[in-house]
Order: sequence, then C-alpha cells, then structure tokens
Amino acid sequence: MERASQVIGQSGVFLDALERASRAAALDRPVLVIGERGTGKELVAERLHRLSPRWDQALVVMNCAALPETLIEAELFGHEAGAFTGATKARVGRFEEADGGTLFLDELGTLSMGAQERLLRAVEYGEITRIGSSRPVRVDVRIVAATNEHLPDKVEDHSFRADLLDRLSFEVVTLPPLRARRGDVPVLADHFGRRMAAELGRDRWPGFGPTALDAMAEYRWPGNVRELRNAVERAVYRWEEEGPIDRVEFDPFASPYRPAGSAHAAPSKAEPAPALPPKDQEDEPVAACEAGPSDFKARVARFEKELLQKALGEHRFNQRSTAESLGLSYDQLRHALRRHNLISHGG
Repeated sequence: MERASQVIGQSGVFLDALERASRAAALDRPVLVIGERGTGKELVAERLHRLSPRWDQALVVMNCAALPETLIEAELFGHEAGAFTGATKARVGRFEEADGGTLFLDELGTLSMGAQERLLRAVEYGEITRIGSSRPVRVDVRIVAATNEHLPDKVEDHSFRADLLDRLSFEVVTLPPLRARRGDVPVLADHFGRRMAAELGRDRWPGFGPTALDAMAEYRWPGNVRELRNAVERAVYRWEEEGPIDRVEFDPFASPYRPAGSAHAAPSKAEPAPALPPKDQEDEPVAACEAGPSDFKARVARFEKELLQKALGEHRFNQRSTAESLGLSYDQLRHALRRHNLISHGG
C-alpha cells in the first residue's frame, strides 16, 4: 500500500497518538486504530507496518465494509475451486497474501458474526481454512484493525464478539478529530494548498488570507483531515485573483437551486455546523421549561432526552443520521443515548 499523503501535525494530542502508535509498532501484537472518518486511520496503520520488523514484507489492506457479507469470508480466507457458485478456480485470501507481513482490516465493526468467529480462530491459532477445504493453512500475520465505532458498545449490543475484541485490543490508538487539534488546521491547509498549487502548475504559492484562515479555524470539520484537504484544494483551484486566497467554500453542494428536502443540509457559509436543531425547531416551546422538575439540571436533562427522542423518531432511529442532524459525532450521540437509557432504540 503506497500513500502520497503524509502524517502531518504538531498538536500535543495528535503527537501523543502518533507516539503511542510508534511504540506499539515494534511489538508483534494486534493494534486497534480508532477515529472518526477522515482522521487518517490508514496512514497510522501504514506507520505501524513501516516501523515494525515486518516493514519489508507485504502490507495487505481489506475494507470490511466494501464487500457483501457473503464474500467477506472468501476474501479473508480464500476458497477452493467449486466451493460455491462462480468459484471456478482456487484463490488465496488476504491472510495468505499477508503471510509474513501485516493485514490491515478497515471498518472492522462491519464484520458479520460468522466472519468474526473465523477471524478469532486465525488470531488465536495462527491458521486459516479456505472455504471448501478441510485442511488448515498456517499463517504468520500481524493484524492492525481500524473502526470509527465504539466496539465495546457493539459487544453490549451482541453485534461484536467480546473474545475477539479482547484479542485485537492489545493496544488501542485513538486519533483525535481535527476540531481537537485546532493548531494543525493552518499547517495542514498550507501543506495541501502548496501541493495543489504545484499540481496546477502555478509559479508561486500565495497562501491564505486572514478571512480564510479565520473561517477554517472556526469550522468544525465533521469530515476531519479529508474534508479539510478537499476544501483547501477546491479553494486553490477556484481562486483566480492576485494575492492570498481569502475564500473557502465548505459545502460544495451549496446552491440556491439545490433540490428540495434539505432540512438538515450543512451551512453554505464559512461557519461551523450548528450543534442545535434547525431554526423552526428552536422556535418551538420548550416543554422542559414549562412543567416538570424545578431543579435546573433535571429540567435540562429532561429537555435533552425529549430532543433526542424527537430526533431519533424523525430519522427512523438511524443513529448516524440523528447524530448528523444534531451536530454530534456518532460516539457523542451513543453516550447521550446511554445516559438517558435510550440506547435500546435503534440498536
């Protein structure tokens, strides 16, 4: 796996995460990399491999969410000819491809329970069995896995095996979101901007003006570094004036002609995504302040619970859509639901 991107950052929380990954790299143990989308989990996985004694062997990547459930086990463990319809010849799986090296399992939380059971055996005993075969194959593979989900919650929901989580969590590296590393925003913006200007064949890099820098500093970056890169590159190629770039558009879908039904669309201006409900909901009477407990904290808690229940209902208990509509991360929503004993709704 070759990457053109670099791991860039100077904030303390980010450097702490990199240091933890660097220390774990030398040990031949599984590592879990946790982080929101766009935080650079694949880059950290590559770092774990390149700094390990296996650096000169294969680094094999598999996105567990990119394949239908019926094909995941065949991809992981391989299959013999005739094992299922369409299997005209034998094929090695990712484990055998990574023998002697590192296997990076992205989106680990999407694995089916069946695949988790077979993965557990591979981790526990160092052997796999191709589909359609009864002969086990020994493999020497170091596993690095990544997810943007809180796996202990999935264990509680009985959608992830506790024993597999125990095996894979020798070390857990949690990457901070970009909103927690504000000082890195101008550094990353300058890096991506210079690279885009060079790609466009421009003679010089004018940098960003104060308006653009202030806007980027205030924005919440729900898509983290990946979103920052897109916004910066878009700003560079659209800028046709002399002098520093002073306009960054965060929402590429912003348009007065956008399709209807965008009640929870992201703001088109250079401003943080609101953490509150839309304006029409803000204007509704707050039931928690009209009746019920007189204690301030209790009334706030009641309002929060009612807000969560209403948002869940509007989004048919889809927690990811609910979190996005409320301006929360998935983990933040899960913690709030658990705090109000609402975790059973929608899983």
